Amino acid sequence: MPATLCSLVEDRTLGLLPACPREWLDRPISWVHISELADPTTYLDGGELLLTTGLGLGADTDHDAFVRRLVERGVAGLGFGTGLSHAVVPAALREATRAHGLPLLEIPERTPFIAISKAVSAALAADAYAEVVRTDEAQRALTAAALEPHAPVRVLRTLARRLDAWVLLLDASGAAVHAVGCAADEHLAELADEVDRVCRHRGPTSVTVTGRGGQVVLQPLRLHGRGVLATGRPHGFAPADMQIIGSAVSLLTLLHAGPSSVTAVRRDLHAALLRMVLAGRAEAARSIVAGLSEQLPPAPLHVVALAGPAQARRELLEGCEARGPDRPPLFVAALGDTLVALVPAGDAADAGALGWLTAQAGQQPGLGVGISNPVGDDAAGHGHRQACQAAEAALRAGAPVVRFAELAGTALLDLVRPVEAAAFAEALLAPLARHDARHRGQLIRSMREWLAQHGQWEPAAARLGVHRHTLRKRMRRVEELTGRSLDSPGFRAELWLALQLTGDR
Repeated sequence: MPATLCSLVEDRTLGLLPACPREWLDRPISWVHISELADPTTYLDGGELLLTTGLGLGADTDHDAFVRRLVERGVAGLGFGTGLSHAVVPAALREATRAHGLPLLEIPERTPFIAISKAVSAALAADAYAEVVRTDEAQRALTAAALEPHAPVRVLRTLARRLDAWVLLLDASGAAVHAVGCAADEHLAELADEVDRVCRHRGPTSVTVTGRGGQVVLQPLRLHGRGVLATGRPHGFAPADMQIIGSAVSLLTLLHAGPSSVTAVRRDLHAALLRMVLAGRAEAARSIVAGLSEQLPPAPLHVVALAGPAQARRELLEGCEARGPDRPPLFVAALGDTLVALVPAGDAADAGALGWLTAQAGQQPGLGVGISNPVGDDAAGHGHRQACQAAEAALRAGAPVVRFAELAGTALLDLVRPVEAAAFAEALLAPLARHDARHRGQLIRSMREWLAQHGQWEPAAARLGVHRHTLRKRMRRVEELTGRSLDSPGFRAELWLALQLTGDR
């Protein structure tokens, strides 16, 4: 269940008093933000519950304009703390929130704002975990269906049932091969043009269509000319639903692949499984790998990143795939422009896998190898960030192999627990990441280079290939989005640490 204003009001430990109609309280909350500014909208993304004691709202405040700005920004609700700046919620504020339809909650003095933040954070975490569990269960069910007789139809039926959707499997001409769900084939005519566009597109692409029947996602099977999977339902698809659809596409592609395409499909599957491990879902990945008669190395693990020329990476991957059964165990896949391998970390027998891999990499000119510290399954993502940083250092130094433990200044990262560290880093960088995603921006990349150049504008701008005034403008935007000054050495240190913890992704 997502966090809503209603769920907060129903939490009696908080003692929140709604000052609005009850039907307004079903709004979901994306986050909690505390501000005493007269206009905090610059620091809001929409969907937040804004908490304030009204310190910035005086007798001469235009409450109507204040509320109108919040509504225009998309704020989910306003929580007003009484007993400090104001004994009660100002009447003008009550009237303005009712006039503009903004939910208002009165927060008694005994309730600290941090208790509300923790309640929302816990609800968001529980909701995210539930989505992970749902996704894992669906992926397992799809994999099991792919191993049954009449596998394509079984996969389609499982997908339709898990998403409560109708499903169409179309061939390259747009004709229905299989239809599952209520009147699924009736949507064919409406989708004809979009299906044709997806079929003609040679690269991997997907299209989302919204029409009278709701939302429809079109994804090509990842072999050109093999068809399209259409999945639709009246309400939209969440990110977790898109992951489930993607898993079905991978399985259907594998089931429909000819012999010449099996290698490419297997690589896609290995990459998807490796991403599951790095996302903290190693147990689910291991169960899927076992069903494919393969094996993931046991923890503790070294995560190894291999970066460099595409040809060298391709030949190394082919060598790993061609190794015999007597070779040391490892699991390798291509993630973007990097090869990533999971290698056992432990006794001398396990060390053979790492030695074999680095020896093979040494035969490919230009490759940089980065090796993480030993990590457990739950910290594989942390190990991946370490390995990528070490590989980047290897390329810069022209060294064949660099271990993360050898990098100067990295010992600090091992003093913090991965889960808490990742939460800190992602929270600090979240406004910048959202900006870059929405506007195709370069704030995080620019900030990293500026910090790496010790705040020197000319060298950083030259490395980025932009004018120094452009870089200054970007750094001012960083300050606006975070609400903090880059003149502060402490803040710069926090940003640099966050970039190291997230792998600057």
